[in-house]
Amino acid sequence: MPASETPGATAFQEGPALRLPVKAPEGGRHAVVHATSGTGASASTSAQTYPGFEALLDAVAATGQGPTGDELEELRSFGEAAAVNGTTLRALVVRHLSRTRAAWPAGTAGSDRVLAAVQQAVEALCEGYERAQQLAVRQQEAARREFIDDLLYGSGEPGVLAERAEQLGLRFSLAHAVAVAEGPVPYTEGDPVPRLVERAVTGRFGERSILLTTKDGRLICIAPGDQRQVLTYFAKQAHAATDGGRAAIGRPHPGAGGVVHSYEEALRALDLAGRLDLEDPVLQAADLLVYPVLTRDRQAMADLVRTTLGPLLKARGGPEPHLETLSAYFDSGCVTTQAARRLSLSVRALTYRLERIHQLTGSDPADPRHRYALQTAVIGARILGWPAQKA
Repeated sequence: MPASETPGATAFQEGPALRLPVKAPEGGRHAVVHATSGTGASASTSAQTYPGFEALLDAVAATGQGPTGDELEELRSFGEAAAVNGTTLRALVVRHLSRTRAAWPAGTAGSDRVLAAVQQAVEALCEGYERAQQLAVRQQEAARREFIDDLLYGSGEPGVLAERAEQLGLRFSLAHAVAVAEGPVPYTEGDPVPRLVERAVTGRFGERSILLTTKDGRLICIAPGDQRQVLTYFAKQAHAATDGGRAAIGRPHPGAGGVVHSYEEALRALDLAGRLDLEDPVLQAADLLVYPVLTRDRQAMADLVRTTLGPLLKARGGPEPHLETLSAYFDSGCVTTQAARRLSLSVRALTYRLERIHQLTGSDPADPRHRYALQTAVIGARILGWPAQKA
């Protein structure tokens, strides 16, 4: 049956129409060509037949020779062009089968040869069509990656970023927050871990203006600031999928610049967690604001570390065991039994270390008058990497 008599021709793939990003002549921006989904007869009636198709079949029937390599490549190119022009694969195939019926030889001697040629021609057309689809997917992935890089680096033009963001479901008129997760190894899009996390998040919340991606080996989730449950769920799923990896959630901020700000907050939170040995698997940047405040004057913090903790450099075995003792003591709320348990020490051994610290530094960790300066210096040492890096 001719294609024009085949109403309701559907697309080759169910779901959204094929989107082909094409480089615009100027400005380096991407235009998008939509391949229609083929609803109704319009896609079918617009399908064209490869020029010379009937002549090709006549020649095959007469000579017994199949299509040449050049003819097959021309068929692939024709199928590729059909995809770009919005023809559905079904319409393309139906059209050529219809023309095959019209060109069927009167006798039966050439039937097998013609059928073999038709099979080769249809395969070539489909290969070309699939080639265009693969190119479209690669171009879409490249455009998406370019957008994500521009967004998270804050390097894109605001108007262009906003336009491209809407295509991905983000509206910069709203505040957004960013969650970042990292595991024992770097991840890229398409890896099993990011796919597992994405399925979990979209399975529960849908796509709901959520952008899931990877960046520098980490998992990224961008969501509206009033949907904190999405980011928290993402962080928990990432923690589980990365075998105990850590996640951090930035604060909501408006506009494209707000996404960058939230992303940087999450990165800083992850960095602080590593330096301070924080045990929480999911960190809120808002809960860690005190640490940037403490280190805003880096020189003053370095002076405090050298003055308060410098005498520990003279301790037998170096300052590290004493820094570890102070960290465990302060993290335990200055309760010696809990601190000793953290360090797998006896209470007596822990008490001896605290007394030794008092002797060396002149500051008593158990004395509230000395405790704040000591604890602040210990935090500063961990952030600055002292004593491995000179403060």
